[in-house]
Amino acid sequence: MPLPFLTADRAFDTTDDTALPFDDRDRWRRPYRPGPWRVGIAAVWLLLASFVLFAAVIIALTGTVSGAGVVFGIALALIAVALRLLRSGVWVSSQGLRQVRFHLTRTVPWDKVGAVRTVQQPVRWLGLPRTVQGQALVLVRRDRSGGDMPTLLTTHNADFLARVEAFDRAADSVEVWADEYGRRG
Repeated sequence: MPLPFLTADRAFDTTDDTALPFDDRDRWRRPYRPGPWRVGIAAVWLLLASFVLFAAVIIALTGTVSGAGVVFGIALALIAVALRLLRSGVWVSSQGLRQVRFHLTRTVPWDKVGAVRTVQQPVRWLGLPRTVQGQALVLVRRDRSGGDMPTLLTTHNADFLARVEAFDRAADSVEVWADEYGRRG
């Protein structure tokens, strides 16, 4: 089963001079690959789901079908959590900028995006309460009606921990999308 949200488009890895080398810019795409921390955590959730599915089969063969159904539902919930973790991140298209978090998805049209810039600030380490000094990609809105979006990307989140070059490429790519479509709005 192909999982298109798991990998970034290969066009972001090209050394082509075109900033947005896509024919279909209406399709939502992540301008970077998920990091090893995010993929590893999702893999652990999927491994746990496989054990729970195995337990559901054993319960179905030896016990009650209703008990197996409950355990099967738990396994489906674990799979949904793993897929949502993999889907989390920043997505771009010609319609706007979308930040997908675990519980919340926010989309800002390009005409409401004032600027996207990289700043040096304290950032959360792997989403935990501990903060460290790092870089963050932040969105500044033209209208202050919806408030500022939370930090889009950081050098210490699950995608870019110990991958500063990947953070720089992803931040540059999102900034190029913002420059290209922000001018039109």
